[in-house]
Amino acid sequence: MATDKVAYWLDIADYDLDTAEAMYQTGRRLYVAFMCHQVIEKTLKAYWCGTQPNDPPYTHSHTRLAEGSGLYEQMNDEQRDFLDLIANYNIEVRYPEDREELSRSLTDTFCRKMIDETKQLQQWIKEKL
Repeated sequence: MATDKVAYWLDIADYDLDTAEAMYQTGRRLYVAFMCHQVIEKTLKAYWCGTQPNDPPYTHSHTRLAEGSGLYEQMNDEQRDFLDLIANYNIEVRYPEDREELSRSLTDTFCRKMIDETKQLQQWIKEKL
């Protein structure tokens, strides 16, 4: 296990989770969603580094990271559905034409739930390490 790489990915994932909370407190909902995406991506990369002999691929795809590391088949349907949900908040939130449409779906309640589910999935992945 490449413990320094695992620690690196987990540290920045935790930082991103703190950032998601800060964005929630300031009402910047698009960035809550984006940071939750980043938390899971980086936590999956930590898992990859802890369980695979090679470095994780350069991808933002949660599903690809989970499948390639052997974690996907251990996930339940709710966890897989959550991966699909937050996949929508990576690149798309960066483009102006998508901001308005995505903003409508990102209510305060939805964002709080997204942060809570991100924490739960992140903790579950960490426990698998």
